[in-house]
Formats: sequence, C-alpha cells, structure tokens
Amino acid sequence: MTYNPYHIEGVDRKGRFLVTCDHASNMVPPDLGGTLGLPDADMARHIAYDVGALGVSRALAAELDSPLIWADFSRLVIDPNRGEDDPTLLMRLYDGSIIPGNRHADPVERERRLDAYYRPYHSALESLAEARGEVAIVSVHSFTRQLRGRPTRPWHVGILHAWDSRLSDPLITLLEAEPDLTVGRNEPYPGHLPGDAIDRHALKHGRNNTLIEVRNDLIETERAQEHWGRRLAPLLEAALARVPD
Repeated sequence: MTYNPYHIEGVDRKGRFLVTCDHASNMVPPDLGGTLGLPDADMARHIAYDVGALGVSRALAAELDSPLIWADFSRLVIDPNRGEDDPTLLMRLYDGSIIPGNRHADPVERERRLDAYYRPYHSALESLAEARGEVAIVSVHSFTRQLRGRPTRPWHVGILHAWDSRLSDPLITLLEAEPDLTVGRNEPYPGHLPGDAIDRHALKHGRNNTLIEVRNDLIETERAQEHWGRRLAPLLEAALARVPD
C-alpha cells in the first residue's frame, strides 16, 4: 500500500463544519524506516500523538455530517500544528524522552520532512476548506492528565481560541452548563501559536473556528471516543447557531 501523509473522510458530507485532527497518528513513515528509535512505550504516549483524538474526530464528523481530514504521521516526525519557523516543529526532547531519530536532523532533513508530510497535509486541508465556502473549522486534540514532574490537570475538556472566539465563546458556555465537566478556556495550553493550523486555515481567512482538547484518559476506548463525539456534536451545532451573522 502506498503511504499517504493525510486522509480525508466524508468529503461529500453536507454539514457546515470541517473537522481536523493534526495529531491523529503515531505513524513514522516508511522512508524514515518506520521508527525514530524510541521504545514502543514512548510511541504510545502523548508525546507521539494525541491519544484517542482520531476516534473522537471520526465520531464527531459523522454526527455533524461533515468531512474529516487527519494527518498520518507522528508529531515527532514533524509537527503539523506548528508554524514552519517554530522551534518546536521538529522536537529532539519531549516530556523527558530523547528522540534519537531527530538528534541529527539537519536543515536539509527538516525541509525534506516539510515537503514529504507537512506541506501536503496543509495543502489538502486548505483545498478542502476552500471548496466548502463558509465552513467552521473544528480542530480536535487530546492532552495528558499529567506531564512528568508537573501537577495534575483538573480539566476534562479545554477550548482553545485566539482573538476570534465567535464559536468558542458559546461553546464554552454550553460546556460549562454540563454539570459533570470541568472546562478550561485556553487550557491546558495558550489558544494561539503564530503559524499553527488554526492560524493558517481559519484566522487568516476569517473562518469560524475552535480547538477542542479532551483529556486523554477519558477517551482511551473506542466506546469513550464515540461517546465524546456524540456529546460534542449537538453542542457545536448549538454554538454555531449562536454566532452572529
């Protein structure tokens, strides 16, 4: 089977959203030998991909009757949710783990990975967004409950946004009304990194957008992922209906 750095599902769906999953996969492409020299335990951690995020994205996109695009390469290969000039684009150390396959990656190798994986994904994402007109981009991620040596994170779900919070504000309000959820605004991360995927495909084009972070211990199983996709879908529909014209 020919390797492709991204996949699109439900391209003919008629919904108003475009669901994206930047950190869907812990795949190391065949032309890198299928490994970065890390043990399997590290490749199964949040450092390599967003655990559970792809399953949530698939369920969410289906419920919204909207397409999904996801990147099929590990964030450790090259991070599709960073700008091309971001110093964390190609990580050599992450949450206590050294990435051997990146230790000697020079500017030539960095550019090769941009051309082979990163740029095809972003080109396809932008083409998909352009083809859908007034689309709302929903980027799905997950976060670990605790980084090594750091305090535990109390949130069940975080909503990240930059200055354009037209969709995120009503979504946060709706999530905060759920009695069993602790919701973070721009938690556990800041809501904007220049050149990140939302900046590139939503903010620069005036498209409605939000980034959803679900704590990964809540979405470890397929059943839990489907539950969160079904739970988030009507809240997103209701939030979009509250966005001013």
